[in-house]
Parts: sequence; structure tokens; C-alpha cells
Amino acid sequence: QVQLVESGGGLVQAGGSLSLSCAASGRTFINYVMGWFRQVPGKEREFVAAIRWGTGSTFYTDSVKGRFTISRDNAKNTVYLQMNSLKPEDTAVYYCAADFVPLSRIPSKRADEYDYWGQGTQVTVSS
Repeated sequence: QVQLVESGGGLVQAGGSLSLSCAASGRTFINYVMGWFRQVPGKEREFVAAIRWGTGSTFYTDSVKGRFTISRDNAKNTVYLQMNSLKPEDTAVYYCAADFVPLSRIPSKRADEYDYWGQGTQVTVSS
């Protein structure tokens, strides 16, 4: 049974940093893309970043490029999202997700393409 467990959310002032973790278990993720999404009340879940577990290739939405970094630790089966220069508009519940994606296919930015989800962790950035 696949489990994704996020941690690391919290409250931070604008300009500050937070690091999120997603511990993955239940299967081998070598052929998976691990994604981070975020959601605010009343809006759709939004793609933030993704990483191919096998190759380490990364993908970002434009609004976080240069500020957020996604990475993975194979030994710990954990994916991270380092968030720097945080802005109030980054406030959301952040979710970790996993999607089986062959190398021949570009990872999706659509939430409904992802097979597995964590429970989410709240990130609040005060101005």
C-alpha cells in the first residue's frame, strides 16, 4: 500500500524559508514522478514542482522558479521541497503526489493525472 506522508509546514514571515518533506513507502518509485501541489480554499489544486525519481530531472511552475527547489534522497525514499523567499501568495496546503510516468512522456502538471496523494501540510506566509 502506497503511503505519502508530508511534514515541515508552518508559519513563516515573508522572505523566509521552509522545507517540506514527503516520505514515500509501499512500492519502488524509480519509474515515478513525485510532485508537489498546493491548494487554497475555493481554488483548484495547483502544480508547484515535480521530480523524476529515477533521473532527478526537475520541473517547476513559473511562479516558484528561482525560489523553490525540489530534490529527492533515494536512501531515505523522501522528496523535499525547499522554499526560499516566501511570499504571502505562497500560502496554501501543500500536497505531495506520485504519478507513474514513462521516460517517453513529459510529466503532467494536472492534479488528476497523479495516482497517489499525501494528506497535505499547511504553509502560511505572513506579510
